[in-house]
Amino acid sequence: MALRERIFRVPSRGGALFTPGDAVVLLLIIVALYAGVRLALDTPDVIEGPAITLDPAALPYYTLLSIGRMLAAYILSMVFSIFYGYAAARNARIERWLMPLLDILQSVPILSFLPVVLLGLVAILPQQIAIELASIILIFTSQVWNLTFSFYQSMRTIPTEYREAAAVFRFSHWLRFKNVELPFASMGLIWNSVMAWAGGWFFLMAAEMFTLGARDFRLPGLGAYLQTAATQGDMQALALGIGTLILVIVLLDQLIWQPLLAWAERFKVSQVANDNPVTSWFLNALQHSRVANWLNQRTFAPFSRWLDRTLNRPPQWVAGLEPSTSGRRSLWGWVFLIAVVIGISFALVHAVGLLSTVDLAEWGKIAVGALATLLRVMIAVSIAMIWTIPVGVLIGTNPRAAAILQPLVQIAASVPATALFPLLLMGLLSVPAGPDIAAILLMLLGTQWYLLFNVIAGASAIPRDLQFTSALLRLKGWKRWRTLILPSLFPYIITGLITASGGAWNASIVAEFTTFGGETSQVTGLGAEITAATDAGNYAVLLASTLTMVVLVVTINRLVWRRLYRTAEDRFRMDQ
Repeated sequence: MALRERIFRVPSRGGALFTPGDAVVLLLIIVALYAGVRLALDTPDVIEGPAITLDPAALPYYTLLSIGRMLAAYILSMVFSIFYGYAAARNARIERWLMPLLDILQSVPILSFLPVVLLGLVAILPQQIAIELASIILIFTSQVWNLTFSFYQSMRTIPTEYREAAAVFRFSHWLRFKNVELPFASMGLIWNSVMAWAGGWFFLMAAEMFTLGARDFRLPGLGAYLQTAATQGDMQALALGIGTLILVIVLLDQLIWQPLLAWAERFKVSQVANDNPVTSWFLNALQHSRVANWLNQRTFAPFSRWLDRTLNRPPQWVAGLEPSTSGRRSLWGWVFLIAVVIGISFALVHAVGLLSTVDLAEWGKIAVGALATLLRVMIAVSIAMIWTIPVGVLIGTNPRAAAILQPLVQIAASVPATALFPLLLMGLLSVPAGPDIAAILLMLLGTQWYLLFNVIAGASAIPRDLQFTSALLRLKGWKRWRTLILPSLFPYIITGLITASGGAWNASIVAEFTTFGGETSQVTGLGAEITAATDAGNYAVLLASTLTMVVLVVTINRLVWRRLYRTAEDRFRMDQ
């Protein structure tokens, strides 16, 4: 048996291509859209927003505001990802509902939801609170899906001997999570956190610089500063804003991400020590700092002991190796189910009535736009795969290359392409098919990093003993890639492709319809249909276009990504 088959093969599992949960969740999306549209009709016709200054003295304050929104969204994303991924991985019955919901939610183009969410929140909350909350929700949706998929994938691919050890020692749920599951998932979570922040910067401008006709929902922040500079063509302010963003990214890399990656080295699945582990000067400084040690003894260590005392409850039974499938629906579960059915039925009738106002010609434009956007997504994802896999493997397996390339990649991934897109578009307008090329480039710039960082995480997690074994067997070139590297990376590549393709569909809304300097550039596409409907306040077309995108992306997920995900779980686990 080949090396990769001996190491990675486990019994396969089947699964239905579509589940009843898909239909229910899709109906819930329709209900949510209709509810938002209904609330939007009650908002004021004119909403005044703040003035965004390009004075350099305002940059520090704007930067702090943006970091605060990003941090709030990231904390929500991490909490959501851990609870959601853990529940889906540990309970097969819950998984049948949670995974379809996750597939659909990450497929929903949040930029098409943004006007509905904003207008709906403004109708029920104070204006400033509603706008801040909507911006955090938008950033949250750009961060959470890759984190959730990463944690879920880690929970599904924990080596069997780890789970057996936890069962033999009768670990409580807390100890199993703290000492087995979270450490195993840490490398993927850290790299996807880097990507989550990069994705958050990408959508930050959309969150802070949103207007809808005479309604001004702008927020002061670094994203609004960059967008204002790009719109006004102020190159000096744009360069200053990008320089500030790069400085923030470098500081985050040196003070947060590099220390975390160096700390997570201890959790790699390997029987051989790494000759060139990731290091961090800041982590070394903290470990030798008396102040840091004092703070740890006075605050973090007591808090950790309190958590252990509170959550470390001995299990009533030894945890099994397979997800739980038992349990009865409680009375509250039935009450919730009945309420959901009533709510869906009521809203569905009105939503169908709204969709019935969309004429056949408009549906035809939506169908053609969907095919055009699908083609652009396929091109963007294909280009991303060509370069991200070899570069990701180089960074993940070569510490010297990583020391040089990793900060550069993080900076490139975190610079929001939407800030540079107007200039890119101006340079391509005179080229044949220039707007289409620009749209593909923006979709690529906004999504390729999801794949790259997952590949880096997967390459970093390849055990050293397997690398030494492949070297001992003199596996080189394509044979080494086919036997060791690609099987090891396969789960991470699929996770990256799922989030990258979903991000490409979302980015199409920005890429296919752009206004710059009073001029509008629009190409045929579903994203352009959504943006045009948003600008015109045509909620019926907005609902129809958004639902078309959701259904199309979910269908692709079921036909392609879910099957590949099952293959990753079944054949390419790191069981030794």
